[in-house]
Amino acid sequence: MKTKVTGLFVIGYDGADHVIYKHGEVVYEGNRILFVGHNYPGPVDQAIDAGQAIVSPGLIDLDALADIDHALIDTWQPPELDLGLQWSEDYFLHQRHDVFSPEEEVFKRRYALTQLLLNGITTAMPIAAETHKGWAEPYDEFAAVAEVAGDLGLRMYLGPSYRSGVNVVRPDGSRTVLWDEAQGLAGLDDAIRFVQDFDGAHGGLIRGCLLPCRIETVTVDLMRRTKAAADELGCHVRMHCLQGLHEVRFLRQWYGKTPLELLAETGLLGPRMLIPHAIYIGGHSQTDEPYRGELELLASTGTSVIHCPLTSVRYGNMLESFDRYRRAGVNIALGSDSFPPDLIRGMDYGNNVMKLIDGQKSAGAAADYFRAATLGGARALGRDDLGRLAPGALADLIIVDLSHLRTGPIDDPIRTLLMNAGGAFVRTVVINGRTVVRDGQIPGVDFVALKAAGQAYFDKMKAAYPERDYLRRPVKELFPPSFRLIGG
Repeated sequence: MKTKVTGLFVIGYDGADHVIYKHGEVVYEGNRILFVGHNYPGPVDQAIDAGQAIVSPGLIDLDALADIDHALIDTWQPPELDLGLQWSEDYFLHQRHDVFSPEEEVFKRRYALTQLLLNGITTAMPIAAETHKGWAEPYDEFAAVAEVAGDLGLRMYLGPSYRSGVNVVRPDGSRTVLWDEAQGLAGLDDAIRFVQDFDGAHGGLIRGCLLPCRIETVTVDLMRRTKAAADELGCHVRMHCLQGLHEVRFLRQWYGKTPLELLAETGLLGPRMLIPHAIYIGGHSQTDEPYRGELELLASTGTSVIHCPLTSVRYGNMLESFDRYRRAGVNIALGSDSFPPDLIRGMDYGNNVMKLIDGQKSAGAAADYFRAATLGGARALGRDDLGRLAPGALADLIIVDLSHLRTGPIDDPIRTLLMNAGGAFVRTVVINGRTVVRDGQIPGVDFVALKAAGQAYFDKMKAAYPERDYLRRPVKELFPPSFRLIGG
């Protein structure tokens, strides 16, 4: 069936970059786009007039929140409380366990994937905290996630996380990493098996990838084994790196190397390597490491950076800077990494903060952030059929409503999108030619029941922190209210 979508602004692609068609049209049949522009010459089976709206390529989120949000409870603490949110040494040695049942974990994933769709994300690579696991993410859970994604119609790059160690707090309040290398090797085996079993599932919507955890929790041997497995499988690897100052200090202490030097030594840098955050390179204002050509190394190896502006702002760190990385030739994709998984809001945060970082209003241009959320993500995945509305591309598109009074005046559609709209303005999402969100609703999903169950999960998650705190402080002490709480 041929479907034509018209709208005030259609963000097309001319083979080199995005272009704006005012009062434009998109025509797709099956899972492929046939036409983008004006005056489609042939008949169609269905015509949809989006009205005062932006018809955009679907957004690509490569550090996509697959969790019940934790940013509400771990982005504002002073240092003495922040330490209490890590595993204690005692918890690691004697008490670690899964806080949630397998059924609760699958619910969490369905909840999170629903949120991604509502925010216009059509391709996602998940991220979730392992804090509440006995170790990391098991194969069976991700087999269930693949089924949930297939049911919802979300395009995903999937694999269970794995690690050899965990950041912990000692009784004296100092931090270190404790190791269980057998767990790391078993996790890699499960991840390889997942890629073998699920790559290409659900008509190609599910692709396998290897997702080791933070670099300071992965041994050099496990990195090398991950590289070998990725080469054999032909899949992508994503590993969080240059995310925190303690990571940089640990690797310097243990190996006498920077994080990127270690990635280069293990062979992981390259076109299939994705690095979320990549903030603390040499020369960053908060490090004492000199600049060693890190950006040129990333660019020359084709390694992609996943920039998560909303999360970075919440945790008080940021790239220095988005434009500097781009000028060096580094491919930048985007990630949500916290709630709401709203890449439009994230783009706006990045656009504004970069003005402060670089000291000029033109920094972090809206167009460049939009490219990162679409073309940059597609390039990181090695895909020329995603992140664009063009003949032959996959029919992944979103409609963002601009008709409400609260949107304000409409100017340039991309700047209006970032400054005056957001993920809550997404009303229609099409993935692979299938409409998965229609008028802000997902067929078969009970939003009221989902919200209630999500709150119950969140409350249980929050209640589990005291057993891990090295000082065993109660919930009310770890998470004090903003103002004096009366009742409840």
